Amino acid sequence: MERFKGENSHFRRKTAYIAACRPVAAGLPCGLNINHSHQNHRRKTTIARRPHNAPPQRDTGPRINDKIRSNEIRLIGADGENVGVVTPARAMVMADEAGLDLVEISPNANPPVCKIMDFGKFKYETQKREAEARKKQKIIEIKEVKFRPNTDTNDYEVKMRNVFKFLENGDKVKITLRFRGREMAHQNLGRELLERVAEDTKEAGKVENFPKMEGRQMVMLIGPLPQKG
Repeated sequence: MERFKGENSHFRRKTAYIAACRPVAAGLPCGLNINHSHQNHRRKTTIARRPHNAPPQRDTGPRINDKIRSNEIRLIGADGENVGVVTPARAMVMADEAGLDLVEISPNANPPVCKIMDFGKFKYETQKREAEARKKQKIIEIKEVKFRPNTDTNDYEVKMRNVFKFLENGDKVKITLRFRGREMAHQNLGRELLERVAEDTKEAGKVENFPKMEGRQMVMLIGPLPQKG
């Protein structure tokens, strides 16, 4: 009886082993659960991330052609003549016949004013004028001229020539006067010197920041006068 139980136990272990090894026929490792393996080998589905949509660029230029939405417009012809109040559709036909564009030049008028023109040429000339205007704009810089409380006459004149040159070029001038050691006890001398500079430059500049102490130096800022004409 005990022998029979032992053989039966051996038979159950062998049967379990064979059942566990059946996946080998399908190319799976022995002892691996088929359903579990199938789940692990499923292809993962990746949800594509939507690209970040940047806000649309605003068209800051004038409306042209079919972008003109008014019911009526006041039309100026290609030669500058006042055609009168017409519909945008009629104006588009006239512009197309001339081989040109319909451009809204006064959107706030009632009705809006449009003109028949070459928009490409108009845009080029506008950009050219803006570029020339930027070139004419003066970038104001701050130049610095340093003095000493005991600046002699010759040195003063040399430094003042630089001050006038900077002001004539449209730049601001920062006048600095540095005190050393015991000179701090005679700040009144430095203030008198800066007041002299302000007086000598009143025909070319205007004091924007009056003399004040910054650490061991006294500072004054002079700006150029507006150019006439």
